Amino acid sequence: MARYPAQVQRAIGASILKERKESTETQFNPSVFISRKGLRLPQGISFDKWAGIGRHLSDVCSSSAWCLGDWVAYGESSFAGRYREAIDHTSLGYQTLRNYAWVARKFPLSRRRDKLSFGHHAEVTALPEAEQDFWLRKAEEHGWTVKQLRLEVRTSLQERFTDDDSGLGIGFSHRTVTLKVAIPTDHLEACRVAASNQGLNLEDWAAQILTQVASGLTRPSTAP
Repeated sequence: MARYPAQVQRAIGASILKERKESTETQFNPSVFISRKGLRLPQGISFDKWAGIGRHLSDVCSSSAWCLGDWVAYGESSFAGRYREAIDHTSLGYQTLRNYAWVARKFPLSRRRDKLSFGHHAEVTALPEAEQDFWLRKAEEHGWTVKQLRLEVRTSLQERFTDDDSGLGIGFSHRTVTLKVAIPTDHLEACRVAASNQGLNLEDWAAQILTQVASGLTRPSTAP
């Protein structure tokens, strides 16, 4: 490796430090002060810097949800009898962190899309993996917000449910019965989140899932 005179090395080092400083200042104004109570912005910053701060904060928020989810998931698997104690020392509710962990487990790092937020991924967590990828790809291609993605998914599921309901076949009717279903308590919140993501209460969501599965099982096979 070639050695440069000390003066040249110092000049190169100063240039690198200057580039890093300029890059950092472009991304996030160092005079911005963040505390647990809020954000303090300096007077007279430009619109571009103000907008850049918003983008940076948005990235941090989305990243923090992923990181907290990964942290809780690791604690659950590695410190089963002790992780709850650590969670109690955070400022977030236990169930909120459990929800983050649920999404994080459903989406390993290799399947998380950089251009979409944690919220986008959370909207499709309850769907099968192939459908998750389909909707996230659509959201990325069309630049959908979380709200737009939720609406698109909800509309598709409602249309599918209507189609299934109209073709239930022999032995099914529109009379209703009440079923009592027992599920493990640690799965209950995941079911509630899945129902909420589809704009349904838990009972309607469960009825929809049961009907869809029954419809698929009773339809004639198309195999030769």
